[in-house]
Amino acid sequence: MTDELDLRIINLLMDNSKWSYRKLAARLGVSVATVMNRVNRLNKEKIIKKYSVIIDYEKLGYELSVIVEVRVSRGKMVDIEKKIAEHPNVSAVFDTTGHFDIMILASFKSRMDMDKFLKKINTYDFIARTETKIILNTIKDEHIKVA
Repeated sequence: MTDELDLRIINLLMDNSKWSYRKLAARLGVSVATVMNRVNRLNKEKIIKKYSVIIDYEKLGYELSVIVEVRVSRGKMVDIEKKIAEHPNVSAVFDTTGHFDIMILASFKSRMDMDKFLKKINTYDFIARTETKIILNTIKDEHIKVA
């Protein structure tokens, strides 16, 4: 069970996952051992799943980001999702409600790369329909603070 201190630790780690236990402890006003024990427990309980960096993909040449919605026929959604998730340009795959079953977030260096991806997934068995939306501008893309 998480408490207020756990949530404060999580929020600080979302700001900067490279902070040392000592720096976290100083910011929180608790001992280094307390922070270390809490972080270890949060890792063990898979509340903290992993540590990563946030990349500006546009600066690396990935100038085209898209949302692809997919309608799947005949109950093969899990198989399709696994296959799509393996593609290196796909950053997220979600089950969704509404007119489509799956939502994909992906980034590409060119329209041609996106076109190849879309044509490829449209050849997969049991994909009934796709709809692609190009992301024109990102207003906010960050973790939410937990409370």
